[in-house]
Amino acid sequence: MTARRTIAITGASAGIGAALARVCAAKGYDLILIARREGPLNTLAAEVEAEHGIKAHVITADLAEPDASQKLVATVAARGLTVDGLINNAGFSNTKGFVTTPPEAQAAMLRVMLGVPVELSRAWMPAMQERGWGRILNVASMAGFLQATGGDTLYGPIKSFLIRFSQGLWIENRGKGVHVTALCPGYTYTEFHDVNGSRDQVSKAYPKWMWLSAERVAHDGWDAVETDKPRIIPGKRYRLLATINKLMPDRLGLNTAAKHAKALERI
Repeated sequence: MTARRTIAITGASAGIGAALARVCAAKGYDLILIARREGPLNTLAAEVEAEHGIKAHVITADLAEPDASQKLVATVAARGLTVDGLINNAGFSNTKGFVTTPPEAQAAMLRVMLGVPVELSRAWMPAMQERGWGRILNVASMAGFLQATGGDTLYGPIKSFLIRFSQGLWIENRGKGVHVTALCPGYTYTEFHDVNGSRDQVSKAYPKWMWLSAERVAHDGWDAVETDKPRIIPGKRYRLLATINKLMPDRLGLNTAAKHAKALERI
């Protein structure tokens, strides 16, 4: 019997990460579920194991710690697990402004969303290349394409980095059996905006038609990495917005929630 391939997912306890876990489990992959909260991970692991007959391993980790990647890689190795695919999904935002956000919070954001994806890819990609099969899905954002905004100053630049990083890895892995994709969703129904305190603001500013489901985003993302696309933007309107923004960035002037919505209404 051939062993099932195993996909490691950071930020797997909720939202897009949990949705991706369900998608991969439904396709027969074993999972390594990684997040800070053990309770939701255990619940998710029990669910996908019962429904799909796969094995879901739970690892709790605070990826904001300076040595988090090294500890995680060591834990996976100590359990005798092989990482055939990696989904870098963990992330959060700070919306209070650059100088009013504590430096330690900014450092944590850079660690979790920029440092860890690079380090885990570097740790596990060589073995994927040797085996001739691998999948790396970096969860970026439409924010990586659009103009900078105030408040959550680091978020867009980090996501822009993830898009370019994924493109570079995609080029390096051509012909090696390792697929790399940047998943770039727009506004998605998750607990993300509850955690950063912007739920009321975004609910009022953005109409319902602008919101994607986590399940839709997860399916689009995994389909894209399986078919070796360097990036995927779920939703036709968002794809058009990214194209228009690239061609006419100054004319769109997407600096506020209202302007985002107004621009999409023209599409």
